[in-house]
Amino acid sequence: MEGGETTLSGFGGGGAAGAGVDTKVLHAFQTSFVQVQSLLDQNRVLINEINQNHESKVPGDLSRNVGLIRELNNNIRRVVDLYADLSSLFAASDGGGRAASEGGSVGTVRPAGAGHKRIRSGLD
Repeated sequence: MEGGETTLSGFGGGGAAGAGVDTKVLHAFQTSFVQVQSLLDQNRVLINEINQNHESKVPGDLSRNVGLIRELNNNIRRVVDLYADLSSLFAASDGGGRAASEGGSVGTVRPAGAGHKRIRSGLD
């Protein structure tokens, strides 16, 4: 293998041409998944604090929830963006380049500025 490529069973490797997955792509996946996990852990802490503040019914704690909920929403937005980036990266790396008839997934590409609205393919 050349150029920093490695082959992983079940992840783009083992094709007819023995195509490998570029280690840069693997690194990008790993980095993104670490970021996602960190955000999800942070969200767990935020949700616990929001629940405690809500149960306390203390006006200052309830006011604090406004900012905590904003932070939670921003984190969720970032997770959605990271997963969208991962999906694009996977498709571009030819790991997801199989047609739906070959067992690949049917994806949608969001136009720039399309926001975070989910687009259903009708195959759900």
